[in-house]
Amino acid sequence: MQFFQVPNKAQYSPNPLKNLIIISSFGCMIYLVCTIFLAPNNNNNKHFHTSVSLQDDELSSQTNLDHIVFGIASNEQSWSKRKEYVKLWWEPHIMRGCVFLEKMPPFSSNGTSNESLPPICISEDTSRFRYTHRGGTPSAIRVARVVSKTVALNHSNVRWFVFGDDDTIFFPENLVKTLSKYDHDLWYYIGTNSESYMQNKFFSYDMAFGGAGFAISYPLAKVFAKVFDSCIERYPHLYGSDGRVHACLAELGVGLTREPGFHQMDFHGNVFGMLAAHPIRPLVSMHHMEAIDPIFPNMTTVKAVEHLYKAASFDPHRILQQTVCYDRWFSWTVSVSWGYAVQVFDRNVLLSDVQRVQESYAPWKRSHLGGLYDFDTRKYEFDPCRRQLVYYLDKVFSGSNGTETIYKKKTSEECKFDMTSPIRLEEIRVVSTKLVLDKQQLLAPRRHCCDLLHSTSGNVMEIGIRECKEDELIYMHH
Repeated sequence: MQFFQVPNKAQYSPNPLKNLIIISSFGCMIYLVCTIFLAPNNNNNKHFHTSVSLQDDELSSQTNLDHIVFGIASNEQSWSKRKEYVKLWWEPHIMRGCVFLEKMPPFSSNGTSNESLPPICISEDTSRFRYTHRGGTPSAIRVARVVSKTVALNHSNVRWFVFGDDDTIFFPENLVKTLSKYDHDLWYYIGTNSESYMQNKFFSYDMAFGGAGFAISYPLAKVFAKVFDSCIERYPHLYGSDGRVHACLAELGVGLTREPGFHQMDFHGNVFGMLAAHPIRPLVSMHHMEAIDPIFPNMTTVKAVEHLYKAASFDPHRILQQTVCYDRWFSWTVSVSWGYAVQVFDRNVLLSDVQRVQESYAPWKRSHLGGLYDFDTRKYEFDPCRRQLVYYLDKVFSGSNGTETIYKKKTSEECKFDMTSPIRLEEIRVVSTKLVLDKQQLLAPRRHCCDLLHSTSGNVMEIGIRECKEDELIYMHH
């Protein structure tokens, strides 16, 4: 395309004003083209959440554990017991960060308690800050300052700071994958709310609950650390540490980016219903491990979590991911929560109902609002003879066709069933290939499909998990 053509003598006008206009127009056009195509990308205000396409730099430098620094809030009294939870996920010589205590626990020296645990950092005295919330504890101020003090450790090559409690367990590969969706050069505050409607209403829907864990990008954390002590002075009336962090970030103009893979776990008792209907997002964290029952039967809490981590070591991104398929012959509904449990319903159940969380747990606070939750739920049948059959993870190993997981029945109730009942099934075997979370699956996740495979044994069900075809529906067959 010709933007400008020099006129010949016949077309040339001797009018000097006209010539000046033509030359000026040409100059403006050249300047505009150069400005658009040649100007450098000088984005100084990177804390605004602008749309940025992910180019070669991101591909050549993927976020990994080396880019994350952890700040873990604890105290000298609880650390002796809760460090067993941290041991389950902490990777020595790879992870960086500190567990913050108010004083050094017994039998510890040189700032470390054990090679398999993070170093211990002693918090500064915070008695100079006012705390006026009745029924709370001033230690909330010390815990809140874990954020600024973790930043002050001055680690190099940091993209994210991640914070949690001493009874928060993380799934490191999924944490990394979740954070990799975001541009670490922008200002991000990432976490989740409570599951409890009452907790969110009392505190804030725009606050990341600290027990679930939350992440702050490096540039935001650096600014936050500079101003946080002045923010604390304005919020003596708040209850907890996470409320103070949220209040200061709000003053900086930053809101919460919610990620459903973080779990506050504001429940008591049996959390089977929540784990069996996990959202289609990587499992990042779980909190309140001491307040809930062991997630596998006939195990201690720590052994049960170790069992879950064993499955996660084979396929971390697939852990707890729910897949549903239907048996055409018997009209059964089968729900696989990978690496945890398989449910077999003796009837057709709509997918939208299978995805609802069963209220198997007790509320965090007992009141008329305590049993309200901020997700879709359905009632849990407490009569075991009227409940779906549940098969819990028994073994996981690499097979010839992919990862194989075996689930076995743990019930001992004597119930009467008809001939079409799945009660005869003693074992369920699931075969799956390793789940690869590429950019598309991270940003626009789609549930996988499963097939009931032919089995040579009458008391064994075999299932294959795969990607769904483009126009494939997951539905029950009448």
